[in-house]
Amino acid sequence: MNNKSDHIVSSFDQELTKLNDIVVQMGGLCESQIAASIQAVIKRDVERASVVVEEDRRIDALEHELEELAVQVLALRQPMASDLRAVVGALKISADLERIGDYAKNVAKRAIALSQVPPVSPLRSVPRMSWLVQQILKQTLDAYVARDPKLAREAWHRDAEVDDLYNSLFRELLTYMMEDPRTISACTHVLFIAKNLERMGDHATNICEIVHFMATGQAMAEDRVKTDTTSFAVVDK
Repeated sequence: MNNKSDHIVSSFDQELTKLNDIVVQMGGLCESQIAASIQAVIKRDVERASVVVEEDRRIDALEHELEELAVQVLALRQPMASDLRAVVGALKISADLERIGDYAKNVAKRAIALSQVPPVSPLRSVPRMSWLVQQILKQTLDAYVARDPKLAREAWHRDAEVDDLYNSLFRELLTYMMEDPRTISACTHVLFIAKNLERMGDHATNICEIVHFMATGQAMAEDRVKTDTTSFAVVDK
């Protein structure tokens, strides 16, 4: 009887490890997709952008694999306490990572469109914003692997920096378009790229909240304050 029980425990541990591995693999792909999509934007590289669009399928496939495994574990193992949080957490995190992958694909599509119009100066601000989002995502994934609530909280707080960069770029683009209407098409594409990066930051902080709950069994004590003010932006004439 003990051998059978040990086998069940060992199989369950392997399944939890597999869920963890898929999340980490998805996260790594998201990081590389963000970097490649921004390089495609900066270098006006249509071929690289097209590869990013195609590679998004790998992230989708991993999410589907994780969903199937998570449902199987929940149905057959009926996990409790921290094990239940691990399974449900992985399921939720995979959804956020899938969305981050979608946003990277959107950036790549904008890169293709941008390659067909003259470059604009505000584009120089995009790599900095992208670098910050990548750093937050990496820190978030490290927190997940280590089940470190302190690291998750640190990454969570950095989203305000992304919002600040987005607000600044938004105003710069608006001014640029007003001064030279010929740049409206290019600037609009850059604005959508920046918004996609800002949304990636939001999903990374969602993951931070999930990691914190997985590690502690408690939600974060404070609400996240969004500093994206572009919805209320007023341009002085």
